Amino acid sequence: MENQGSAAIALCNPKSPSNVGAVMRAAGCYGASAIYYSGTRFERAAKYHLDTRDINKQIPLTAVESFTELVGKHNQLICVELAEGAVPLPDFVHPQDALYIFGPEDGSIDQSLVDLADAVVYVPTVGCMNLAATVNVVLYDRMAKQNLQIDHGERIKQSRDVNNRLVFKN
Repeated sequence: MENQGSAAIALCNPKSPSNVGAVMRAAGCYGASAIYYSGTRFERAAKYHLDTRDINKQIPLTAVESFTELVGKHNQLICVELAEGAVPLPDFVHPQDALYIFGPEDGSIDQSLVDLADAVVYVPTVGCMNLAATVNVVLYDRMAKQNLQIDHGERIKQSRDVNNRLVFKN
């Protein structure tokens, strides 16, 4: 497989443990290197932890005071937000090494962080998506645009669970 580069995820003060659990699952599915989060709401709700695939054993989930401390650890800082002037995701060219910052479920990324960004991207939906859905869409878009050489038969066998042995015969 070709080098996919590095994609890390940053969540601004997430409130929902189910969303963080779903983000962790997405990170595992799409090969993200790390997940960072700010704020205290998730820690208060973490006892309801919903990481069903134990991704936290493979990908670190790290609390940070501020995402500005991560500037320099990744080549590009990409904010994903409904912001005027943002690039539509279908038109966006993903950098090789990126930190994707996602706003909270009930707010926005701070303007000061947007001002530091190399790019701001938005998913052109009607209305806004939930946090975990947005992470999935952005990471899928990144993977799809990389044109990786994948043995799809083998990928299906490795990815499905033990209860799935479906075969499509055309």
